[in-house]
Amino acid sequence: MRFQNVCLESVGYVLPEERVSSQQIEEQLKEVYDRLSLPEGRLELMTGIQERRFFPPGSKPGPISAVAARMAIEASGISAEQFGALIHGSVCRDQMEPATANLVHYRAGLPSSALVLDVSNACLGILNGAVILAQMIELGQIQAGVVVGSELGRELVEGTIDSLKNDPGLTRQSIKPAFASLTIGSGSTAMVLCHRDLSQNGTQLVGGALRCDTSAHLLCAGGVEDKHGDNRPRMETDSEALLHAGIKLARETWEQTKQILEWTDADVERVFTHQVGKAHRKLLLEGLLLPETSDHPIHDRFGNMGAAALPLSLGMGIEAGVIPSGSQAALLGIGSGLNSLMLGLNWQKGAVKGTVWNGAE
Repeated sequence: MRFQNVCLESVGYVLPEERVSSQQIEEQLKEVYDRLSLPEGRLELMTGIQERRFFPPGSKPGPISAVAARMAIEASGISAEQFGALIHGSVCRDQMEPATANLVHYRAGLPSSALVLDVSNACLGILNGAVILAQMIELGQIQAGVVVGSELGRELVEGTIDSLKNDPGLTRQSIKPAFASLTIGSGSTAMVLCHRDLSQNGTQLVGGALRCDTSAHLLCAGGVEDKHGDNRPRMETDSEALLHAGIKLARETWEQTKQILEWTDADVERVFTHQVGKAHRKLLLEGLLLPETSDHPIHDRFGNMGAAALPLSLGMGIEAGVIPSGSQAALLGIGSGLNSLMLGLNWQKGAVKGTVWNGAE
């Protein structure tokens, strides 16, 4: 896919205030660790995740996403009346029906003529939403749009801890599928895309590629099941198989992306990736033949925030000034399923606005 008229204008984000360290999680699992003779510090050692953040108990993604969307809209400088679409793209949502995007649209104060919908695709939802907006802008259907999502990891992590503590038959082998669930964090991110005629920053979204390997759809799967005795989600992940299948798919997608955009590895100054952990980061950069200094890692502070992870890495990279004006940058997305979506940017500058969640709706 190629775009001629699409700009990535701004990023907005909302961060939880509460920090939960990997050490704190292991302290809750002390009896399990002792029984299975697991070494203390294993979680941080294997993942590189020192801490993650959680929104307060009982939080829902919609009200938080509304704040992130407003942050991005305000940072863009584009009036609300010019927005033709709002997409909510996270794994987490307020309820089955209606779409969480409706609450977000209402609180963001966007016009009634806007397209409003949820997009769900594991950790790729927000990036998929950005492509939908880009296609609509390129076709002349809208002038501007915002995609947003909030991931709330508290219930998954705390539910997993309780399940592990209450499983008398747990072994060093059977604990492995639950391990990835302990890396999950929380956060909310939004991105505004617009027609280049509206852009004040001039960063063009030039296109990209997508690929899938749906034979791997069971390598990471989860949801709410009656067998756990509560309504908190659980997830089972074959981390090693998922890692290698994901890197293979990412490599194929990256080669296709470079071909479509007529780029070489040397053309790319900076990349932003889905934030999983240190092993994924190392093998991904090696597999794509990218230097270790080319990305902007944030997993050590925030864990795996699902669909919100990559755009938050981008937003914090903009704030840190890591993308030189006039350079090429890439968004390297991947999500369970498996699906990969990679997009290229001709970077000039970008606007960012963020806040810490205070519970105000």
